[in-house]
Amino acid sequence: MNENRSIERTRFRISIFISLIFIIVLWGIKLLEIIEGISLYRLGVFPRRLSGLAGIILSPFIHSDFNHLASNSLSLFVLLVGLFYFYRDLSYKVILFIWITSGIMVWVGARDSYHIGASGLVYGLASFLFFSGVVRHDQRLMAISLVVVFLYGGLIWGVFPVFPAISWEYHLFGGISGLIASILFRNQGPPKKIWSWEQEDEEENIEDV
Repeated sequence: MNENRSIERTRFRISIFISLIFIIVLWGIKLLEIIEGISLYRLGVFPRRLSGLAGIILSPFIHSDFNHLASNSLSLFVLLVGLFYFYRDLSYKVILFIWITSGIMVWVGARDSYHIGASGLVYGLASFLFFSGVVRHDQRLMAISLVVVFLYGGLIWGVFPVFPAISWEYHLFGGISGLIASILFRNQGPPKKIWSWEQEDEEENIEDV
């Protein structure tokens, strides 16, 4: 029992460490922009332009200002920790899929403007963590789904074109990418936990037969 707790604590610390490193990188890039007096917004996704293809990879690293970055940082940190902790063997596949897929969707279907920021990743991770618990019918992971709804249910309004200056398209396509990932990877990642009462029910069913 103590060994299991030690393993879980180590996993949690690693999840926090990896997530924190990513957030530090985002802040480091913004600080570099300020120190050098430059703006990297042109590295974002610009739909249907060849020059905008690089933004599929680079845009989540770029933010318009510190308010933009701060609004993404806390949510992104919490969601990354949840992903790395509960889906550790699958986490990198999920991130890469959401990152690339949402970027491609924005490049194909968004407005003619530079789309920057990690909010697409935020929406993608929130969507994945919610739908994955539902799709897998795992009570433990469904509890995570409920936590995501409680903490980030208000994100749903971000997929509508309410504020023209905000890339609602990245929000929408990020959410769609997370949903697709939850279905695509539904048979990968953490095995379903079998609770003691479920084992008893299964044994009774076998005896009945």
